[in-house]
Amino acid sequence: MNSELSKNPKIQKSNKSNLIVLFEDNHLIVVNKRAGDIVQGDKTGDVPLSEVVKQYLKAKYNKPGNVYLGVVHRLDRPTTGIIVFAKTSKALPRLNKLFSEGKTKKTYWAIVKQAPEEASAELTHWLVRNPKQNKSYAHVKEVPNSKKAVLVYRMLKQLESYHLLEIDLKTGRHHQIRAQLAAIGCVIKGDLKYGAARSNKNGGIHLHARKLELEHPVKKELISFTAPPPDDPIWNACISE
Repeated sequence: MNSELSKNPKIQKSNKSNLIVLFEDNHLIVVNKRAGDIVQGDKTGDVPLSEVVKQYLKAKYNKPGNVYLGVVHRLDRPTTGIIVFAKTSKALPRLNKLFSEGKTKKTYWAIVKQAPEEASAELTHWLVRNPKQNKSYAHVKEVPNSKKAVLVYRMLKQLESYHLLEIDLKTGRHHQIRAQLAAIGCVIKGDLKYGAARSNKNGGIHLHARKLELEHPVKKELISFTAPPPDDPIWNACISE
């Protein structure tokens, strides 16, 4: 059993919002996003996670005015896991630069129905994004308007009907993990958009931003966060001994 599977950090919960806070200091706050949460407001008009975090900070510190919070990166709405927000205007551009220049290490977990042919491999595709469908299509060779996408996966655990993969992203493309795994026949559980037979009851998919490593924007030291996956029978089976 991989020791990584059994690591769950101490977490704090806000009773009012059920917000799961993984880390907080003067410059940033890291939360564990739930399936269905949108990170930043969009045309749906749904309350975004950024606003939930603002309200959490406002209540925690009894702030009378507006709360500053900078959105650094995003996760797809059905995906769960680590999201970092900047709490200061000093931290935001520095965090933005780290993410835009690929100076972060992102590790994801994905549960798939079909096992990959190899237990571990590097996948390279060229992705073409279709904005109208909000979907990316993976090609084995470069095509017009495509962007190179690279990831490395390895099998962590085999269940009776599913398989747990750990993915390290080498590039950050739209729906990259979803599209690349689907291209090799390993559709993520619940991901109807990329070929899953059925959806999950909560509308999410079994893709989880598990770990993030980066340099602290002010202290300049390496920091690392690990997010426990959602509480459901399949995820629980993955992290059990």
